[in-house]
Amino acid sequence: MSDLVLTAERRDELAALLEDARGLRSRFPRVADYLETAPMLSGSGNVQADNAFDLRFVNFMTGGPSLSGNPYWDIVEPSLSIRDGNRRVDGGRPNGSARLGYAQTILQAVYAYAIPGPETLAWISDFCAGRPLVELGAGRGYWAAQLAGCGLVIDAYDSEPPDRAENLSFPGAAGQQDVWYPVGDLAEFSARVDDRPDHVLLLCWPPGWGSTMASQALAEFERSGGERLIFVGEPKGGKTGDDTFFDALTAGWRLESQDRQYVSWWNLSDVAQGWVRR
Repeated sequence: MSDLVLTAERRDELAALLEDARGLRSRFPRVADYLETAPMLSGSGNVQADNAFDLRFVNFMTGGPSLSGNPYWDIVEPSLSIRDGNRRVDGGRPNGSARLGYAQTILQAVYAYAIPGPETLAWISDFCAGRPLVELGAGRGYWAAQLAGCGLVIDAYDSEPPDRAENLSFPGAAGQQDVWYPVGDLAEFSARVDDRPDHVLLLCWPPGWGSTMASQALAEFERSGGERLIFVGEPKGGKTGDDTFFDALTAGWRLESQDRQYVSWWNLSDVAQGWVRR
C-alpha cells in the first residue's frame, strides 16, 4: 500500500475542479454527491486515512490516470484489512463505516459490484488455462476489461448493456463511462455460445432476489456441453444467484479452486470459485 502521488499539474487540475462547485456538479455529479454527503457520515476514526481515501476517490473518479490500469483497485486497496484470513475493504475497522458504505454504492455503480483485485485476475487466468472466457451479466464490462488487460480472450454480455439500454444497477451519469469493454446483448450472447462449449463461463454477481438468471445460464451452459465455470458472488442464501443454481452446482459440478486472495467489501460475503463439471 502506498500514498497517492500526484503531479503538480494534476494537483492544480483537482484544485481548480473543487473550487468550481457548479462545474464539478455538471461534469462529475457522482463526485459532487459524495463530497457533499460524506462529511456528514461517520468515518473510520482516522481523519488522515479518510482524507487519503477521499483524494483517491476524487482523483480517479474524475479521470486521473491509473498506472495499474485498474482505478477501482487503486481507490480501495489502501483501505484493505486482513481479518481471520479474509481480505476485506473496511477502512481499518471490522464493521467499516457509513462513509465508506456510501462510497461503496457509488463505486459499485461506476465499476462493478465485485472488486477485481490483481491476485484474483491472476487466479482466473490460471483457472482458464488458455481457454476463452464468456461473461454473462457483465454490467459495464469492468471485469472483462481487466481480464482482457491480463491477456485473456473474453466476450461480455448483459441483458441491458448500459451503453444501449437503461440498466438500473448501472445508471448513466455525466463524467463516467457507460461501458469499460464492449458488452453485447442476449441475442449476441446466444449467437456466440450456440454449439461452442469451448469457453469458460463467468458469472460475476449474477442477480439474486428471485431472479433465475444464474440457474438458466447454468442450464444452457450444461446443455451446450460447457465444463468450466467461474462464480463470483455470495453463497446460497446471499445476494447473488438463486437456489436452483446452487443446487445444480452441488449436483453436477465439483469445486476445483477457490481464490484465497479474493478481496470483498466488509459488509459482503462474496467469494471467487472455479467449478468443473463432473
